[in-house]
Amino acid sequence: MRYRLKRTVALVGMMGSGKTAVGGALARLLGVPFLDSDAEIERAANMSIAEIFARDGEAFFRDREAEVIARLLTGRPVILSTGGGAFLSERNRRVIEEKGVAVWLRADHDLLWNRVRHKTTRPLLRTPDPRATLEKLAREREPAYARAALVVDADARYSVEEMAGKVIEALLTRPDVLERE
Repeated sequence: MRYRLKRTVALVGMMGSGKTAVGGALARLLGVPFLDSDAEIERAANMSIAEIFARDGEAFFRDREAEVIARLLTGRPVILSTGGGAFLSERNRRVIEEKGVAVWLRADHDLLWNRVRHKTTRPLLRTPDPRATLEKLAREREPAYARAALVVDADARYSVEEMAGKVIEALLTRPDVLERE
């Protein structure tokens, strides 16, 4: 099956929801580039997200993130994985709505925890109780994620490719975003 992507798809959601893995698979299936806003920020800064947070703080990082997301939304359509906090910003939500479409990869807290608990690259989880921190962040962020134009539920039983297929099904409900060729 061949598709034509008309607008950039911005994957939003919590860390561990599958934005990077599903985004890469989705880009391959649709034959378009895959970009990761966090990777682009790290490349531009020549340091990790954790290092940026430690050196310059979250507010500085969020400003750079907004600049990078706005830049990545210009040009030909791509699949864009955004950082977990990116869609909390009204500025980011507005530019994504104007130039692309947001898809929330919604995952329950157990699935998120199972995916991130062994990772050391999550600066927001460097707390005495990282699971409680993750759940608190998820509860706080879910109202913003719910503003995404489309929602696709993650399930531990789905492979990455199956999840990408679910995103394609959701995108096909928006002929302004994706159509079969």
